[in-house]
Order: sequence, then structure tokens, then C-alpha cells
Amino acid sequence: MKKLLLVITIILSLSIIFAGCSSESGQTPASPVGSPAPDPVEAQSGDEEFVVGFIYVSPAGDGGWSTSHDNGRKMLEEELGVKTIYRENVPEDQQVEIVIREMVDQGAKVIFATSFGYMDYVLKMAEEFPEVKFLHATGYKSSQNAINYFGRAYQARYLTGIVAGLKSETNKIGYVAAYPIPEVIRGINAFTLGAQSVNPDIEVSVRWTYTWYDPATEKEAAIALLDQGVDIIAQHQDTAGPQQAAEERGVWSVGYHADMTAVAPDAHMTSAVWNWGPFYVEQVQKVMDGTWVAENYWGGMDAGIVQLSPLTKNAPDGAAEIVEPIKQQIIDGDYKIFVGPIYDQEGNLKVEEGTVLTDEEMLSMGWFVEGVIGEIQ
Repeated sequence: MKKLLLVITIILSLSIIFAGCSSESGQTPASPVGSPAPDPVEAQSGDEEFVVGFIYVSPAGDGGWSTSHDNGRKMLEEELGVKTIYRENVPEDQQVEIVIREMVDQGAKVIFATSFGYMDYVLKMAEEFPEVKFLHATGYKSSQNAINYFGRAYQARYLTGIVAGLKSETNKIGYVAAYPIPEVIRGINAFTLGAQSVNPDIEVSVRWTYTWYDPATEKEAAIALLDQGVDIIAQHQDTAGPQQAAEERGVWSVGYHADMTAVAPDAHMTSAVWNWGPFYVEQVQKVMDGTWVAENYWGGMDAGIVQLSPLTKNAPDGAAEIVEPIKQQIIDGDYKIFVGPIYDQEGNLKVEEGTVLTDEEMLSMGWFVEGVIGEIQ
């Protein structure tokens, strides 16, 4: 029931948060107080005066979500010559406040908080430190000096779905997913629609882990799906645990956050990946110039913040010839993912023929498309 209430709260709130975003151009409750102390703050670069802080929920080298942000941090250093400090393994509890205060004490003028569960703590600290700019990934609350930012990952998800739909021989795909919230649901639906666009018989079975970062749990969830007869594993998780399961079972996989070929060289076909660097450079430069304004951000493939990793040797023959033209149409704004007719799991028409879902409808998505097996709970 608590999980359901969380989903309802998010759905009601998300409908207004991105009012400033143009039309189509992680997330867990806080851990209990008393979680193990996060790792010590790591300072990077030289002695430049302008300091930028980054807070990660998992190791910077997790090979997924936090790694993608850390790559952006490194690009920020290289491009602007600023000093960055970061903290990894910060739980989604009051430790966030402690870390933020430490970063402010070290001179941080901008702080990027990169996990959903940091949201309320970030808002509290933004009120306490009005001179600091806070940018929170994937949330839905903002203030005069705190914004939300994310990318239209569903666009790349759709493309990975095409690859998976072309590859599957059983017409059964497994999807290891973190939490039943709009961000994750939207990705599952986009992936499924992509797969069904080339293989209408595809079914996507979802298994929830209720965690962002737990390699063992994520791998076990993938194994459970494989035991049900799926021949491809996809994921919305921070680690490559599901990819490892696919590699060990001799089936195929689609990753997320980063190119996961190195982890599963004989399984991984492609991933929806992040390129945070340009966004971080742009935002920090604006703060330095005094031109920064508190506007929420939801960029897509056209902005380069969301990308598709190169297709590997494991991808099906002819996939590139199908995927590349569609990718370009998405970038050009000529190809919409959520356009009707779209039916839900029960066969109800959710999107009328020719109608394109609005940003608000996508940001509050709380239903599965036809062909998805699983419950939102």
C-alpha cells in the first residue's frame, strides 16, 4: 500500500513540474536513518575557486547510472577548469543533508544530486543555502534555486526495443525494473512498443526489484525471468547484474545507463545511454556567468543527452538499417513514440489514433501497454 501511495503521489505531482519543458523536442523511498556512513568526499582537479559538488547513490564506478554522471563531472572539469568534489554511496536519507553541508563548507556553489530519493533533502538544503544552485536528477519538486533535470530516455528505449524485437526467437523478453514509478513505467512501455513495431507477438515480462543499486538482487531477478523462458533480458537498474545473468545463460541482453558490452561481451546488443557532460557544462557556465535561471529540464536525443550505444556483434542482422533511420527521425522531431492507437494491458484504448501523448501525460504514466506482463504495485 505504501508503494501504491508513493506512485499515486508522484503521478499527481508530476503533471505540473515540467511546465517549462518544450513538447517532445531513479526512485526509491529514503533509506532508514542510520544507514552506513557514505564514503569520504573526493576532491578533484586543481585549486580553482569555483567548486561544483556531485552526490551519487552508488559507487562512481558502478558501470551504470553513477558512472554516467561521473563521466559528466570529468567533462565539466576538462571544459571549464572548475574544481569538483563528489561523494559516492550516499543513501537516500538524512546523510544527504550532511553531505550537502560539507560540500557548501568546501565552497560548492553548484550541487548536482543524482538520485530520486534525495529530493526532499535537497529542497530543505536549498532553502537553507539560497546562494547555492541545486540540480536534482529525476525528481518532481523545485524551488527558486533548485531544479529537476532528466532526459527522454524513452526515445532510446524504443530503439533498443526494436533491436530486441528483431532478435527474440521465443517472443518473450524479460525486463528487470527498479520501482513502479512513471519514469520506469514509461521506459518499459517505450521498449515494448519498439519491440512490437517489428514483432507484434512480443511479450515483455516485468520483475520488480524495489532497489536502484543491488547487483545480486538484480541478477537474481534476471535469472528468475530466464527460468520463465525469456531469451532476452532488458533492465532499468543501476548495475550490470542482469547483463551478467544473460551472459552466463547464453542469451541476449539490452543495457541501460552505459554501454555494457564489456560486462557481457557475448550477450549485450545495445544500451540506452546518458551523455550528461554537455548539460553539466552548460548549467555551470550559466551559473558562472550569472545567467542561470531555475527552469526544469527534460532533454532528448536531439540535445544529445540521451543516446543509443553502438550495436554490437550480438545484434540481429539488418538491425542498423532499421534503427538508424528511425533514430534520425526521432532526433529531427518527426517520429513520436507514444502516438495512438495505444492499448493498455486490459485492451482499453488509452491513446486515440493519431493522438500524441503530452509531456504531462508521459510524466505521470501509470499504466502498461498491451503486451506487458506484470503489475504496477
